[in-house]
Amino acid sequence: MNALVKDVMTTQVFAVRYDTPFTGIAAALRRFRVGAFPVLDDAGRVIGVVSESDLLTKQALGGGEDEMPGRITGLLRQHDMEKARATTAETLMTSPPIIIRPDDPVEYAARLMYLRRVKHLPVVDEAGKLTGIVSRTDVLAVYDRPDFEIGEDIRRDIFAVEIPADPGTFNVSVSSGIVTLTGRPRTCAQGHDIVKRARHVQGVVAVRDRFDYPPAGPDPFDVLASFPFD
Repeated sequence: MNALVKDVMTTQVFAVRYDTPFTGIAAALRRFRVGAFPVLDDAGRVIGVVSESDLLTKQALGGGEDEMPGRITGLLRQHDMEKARATTAETLMTSPPIIIRPDDPVEYAARLMYLRRVKHLPVVDEAGKLTGIVSRTDVLAVYDRPDFEIGEDIRRDIFAVEIPADPGTFNVSVSSGIVTLTGRPRTCAQGHDIVKRARHVQGVVAVRDRFDYPPAGPDPFDVLASFPFD
């Protein structure tokens, strides 16, 4: 299983137009109990995102820099003060938006959220129009996978590829997303590669390497290759 954004995203999305007033945004956030809204232009394209933290900037800084302690004032960025003076979604939003496509892998969405420190990503089509939204909770849904599905993925996509002649020489057990691998790899490199690939199977929480590795030393095929034949 390789879950895509379209498999976990929410398709019923409330968005706001660029000219929605501040009070309208605040009321919508409260009504729908969400943390952010995509902002759309007249053509329905996503041009930004407005979040509850954007609105809090106005509440915190609406009185101007004079009301803030000197030390904090020195750390404020100019755009924070601009947000504090904002009256519509267009002047309040964060733009350009950090977006994602429906066919992008869930892992990419998770990495993007982590690196850009955002909680929601608008999902857009090729024309930039809104098709859904994905949250941190949505991407974590891959950890709801049944253990037997994870085990089957490893047997089919890893064991059968690494040792197609006899994949039964390796065993896998999965409990609460924790994978335990046993068996005897032909080389240390082969065993390490299997462990690495197992970590990237969706739903895996951790991998316990219990392989019976061969003694340290050069691969026997490499030894034979080092002696040229006449």
